[in-house]
Amino acid sequence: MSSIEIQKGELAEAVESFARLISSLDEKTFLGPLGRWSARDVVAHLIGWNRYTVQGARQILRGELPFYDVDPGEDYANVNRTHLREYPSLVMDELLVELRASARELSETLSALDPNTWRRDFGVRHKGQTVTIRSTVDDLITDYAHHAEQIRGLDLLPRVEPGVAGSEEPRDRTP
Repeated sequence: MSSIEIQKGELAEAVESFARLISSLDEKTFLGPLGRWSARDVVAHLIGWNRYTVQGARQILRGELPFYDVDPGEDYANVNRTHLREYPSLVMDELLVELRASARELSETLSALDPNTWRRDFGVRHKGQTVTIRSTVDDLITDYAHHAEQIRGLDLLPRVEPGVAGSEEPRDRTP
């Protein structure tokens, strides 16, 4: 199996693992605040980054800095605000369909690349770092894991109490 196929597999697993995590949330938790964003906002953010990564890959192939790196704002705030507007649905299932579709689009883009192109240095630099399609997709995979850990770390997932049918109370956050 080629390195590009391995990365596509890692991306697919990151997307599905994240989608399963989101599916386990009730609507109130999905739409409610989890710090700066809601889980809904995080899904919109990742849909946007899947699609931006496709566009960015095309720019990298031309030796251009991806548009989202030109004026991203503090911690990519400018880019992320755009994603929240572009994917405004409040319906979990709709957003998860869109998340999976955008991830498929990215996977198809990667499949069309020659493995040497995928890892090639086209001379693109951002903040002193070499930007390749491979490194860009690695960053996205890391972002999926980061956001999943944030949601898990908030300890908001429903839990069933032993012996109490139908209980779905949030776990106590105290140690």
